Amino acid sequence: MPAARPRRPAETPAAATPMAFARAIVAAYRHYGRNPEQALRLAQITPSSLQQPDGRMTSRQMEVLSGAAMQELDDEALGAFSRALPWGSYGMLARASLSSPDLGTALKRWCRHHALLAGDIRLELIVSGASAAVVIDERAIISDGREGREFCLVHVLRNIHGLACWYIDSRIPLQGAHFPFAAPPHADVYPLLFPGPVRFNAAKAEIRFDPRYLALPLRRDEKALRQMLQHALPLTVRQYRRDRLLVQQVRQALGARPAEAHSAEGLAGVLHMSARTLHRQLKEEGASLQQLKDEVRCERAKDLLFRSGKPVKQVAAAAGFRNEKSFIRAFRQWTGATPAEFRRVPQE
Repeated sequence: MPAARPRRPAETPAAATPMAFARAIVAAYRHYGRNPEQALRLAQITPSSLQQPDGRMTSRQMEVLSGAAMQELDDEALGAFSRALPWGSYGMLARASLSSPDLGTALKRWCRHHALLAGDIRLELIVSGASAAVVIDERAIISDGREGREFCLVHVLRNIHGLACWYIDSRIPLQGAHFPFAAPPHADVYPLLFPGPVRFNAAKAEIRFDPRYLALPLRRDEKALRQMLQHALPLTVRQYRRDRLLVQQVRQALGARPAEAHSAEGLAGVLHMSARTLHRQLKEEGASLQQLKDEVRCERAKDLLFRSGKPVKQVAAAAGFRNEKSFIRAFRQWTGATPAEFRRVPQE
């Protein structure tokens, strides 16, 4: 018999979540005159680690602590607002938007209904050009202290972003996340919380993303909602593998920013992901980077051949080819005709 293979030790979950968020939850207990000892024990957070300025905890510890606190205090806002949001409030918001025909309608309903529960902040979905934003307008002082305000704004934006991804069963990459406070000592964790460019000292808290996601239909029903609500908190930390608009985004980047998107690494940087993730997600969508590059170059070449009198050599360069011969060979494979033959055929 072959020797048994040694078992690999289980990986220890990375402790990346700021302990400052745990301190904000402890402050909520003080707000209600309650003792957080049991919740901290459940989350395996010691008094000494709680007070470490640079302390970190795992996402699982954060999930256990916040879940216990929300139920024990019966406030899903954890003392952030002038009135409590009883346990089940955010589930009710999700259910009220579930019948929406598309994500844009669902987010508008969610924002409108949130204002009915907590008037301290108002959320608004704003679409402008190539960007959609969920913006928080602070109508009153929220939470107690800097850490409480930070945690509240982060919590609300993570909640709505996670729910939006869940509604359409798709990763929604962020074009940016803005926050109206100075960069905290744990600013390095923000790109993990909000993958994409992060800016501090902004006018308002907001997340930005491609507005084309707003037109996607919701893919969940009441049964799925009930199952999700049993384990809703991980929703705010889950990064969806599938991105239902990735192929469109790759085509757009290849056409609009050819110099930056020339390589897989450059294109991945434009889309705020790793090259490995880009290749994997395209494969899940049934596409490949080379295939999309060829499609974009072919369309660019056909457009120039049809609409301009540029020599074939210049068309080849504009389509990203180093020499005319390789362009002619590739163009014939794409269309079944040479560039000269394509020009002679009347286009509809």
